[in-house]
Amino acid sequence: MIDKAFDRIARVIELVLAFAFILAVMLNFSNVVGRYLFGISLLGSDEVQVFIMVGMTFLGAVVVTWRNQHLRMDVLVQFMPLPVRVALRIAEQLLLAALACFVLTQSYFYARQMFRIGRTSDMAGVPMWIPHGTVALGFGLILIIAIWRTVAISRRPPGAIGGDEAKP
Repeated sequence: MIDKAFDRIARVIELVLAFAFILAVMLNFSNVVGRYLFGISLLGSDEVQVFIMVGMTFLGAVVVTWRNQHLRMDVLVQFMPLPVRVALRIAEQLLLAALACFVLTQSYFYARQMFRIGRTSDMAGVPMWIPHGTVALGFGLILIIAIWRTVAISRRPPGAIGGDEAKP
């Protein structure tokens, strides 16, 4: 049930980011047409595009983490005995959880500070807690995934792990 919920969350994030990317392309196109044909530009469109890219990066990392599609250097690991591969997989998830927890706390406190002081972007007037909050949201979800995978891997009986222990 939890796996299905994560699948749905990953799909929703993927769709939202696809629409955000389309919006960024449309903003860029509108800005180019306005600038070169009419001599006007959309103030703040560059900022909004950067914020969309920040969201795409950190929320997209959640989808990549859930689908286990990130790059890994595991050429030698595949030749190790199963218990060693499982131990390395658990260590990998614990390290990911620790890193995600650190980034989550730092970005959360920074986003909260931006919210408290009411900081907005210079040109578009976007509240700065929103782009900074996407970093916290992304790493918060990555933390949950890492904890879930650690528990799932640890609870399996040794013989129940097939040829690929990388999948929960």
